[in-house]
Amino acid sequence: MQDFLAAVGLVLVVEGLVYGGFPGLAKKLAGEVLAMPEGALRFVGLAAIAIGVGIVWLVRG
Repeated sequence: MQDFLAAVGLVLVVEGLVYGGFPGLAKKLAGEVLAMPEGALRFVGLAAIAIGVGIVWLVRG
């Protein structure tokens, strides 16, 4: 549970860096996400999950 909370905290840090440090970029990316087809969003999401699991597996394995 402690690792999970640390991971959630890191996600919030990264999100905060994007929104707080580069608000213009965040708006541009949000607009591009709205224009993307659902299939592309699904593929990108699943790829991000696979990469994240791979990183955790390599680091913790």
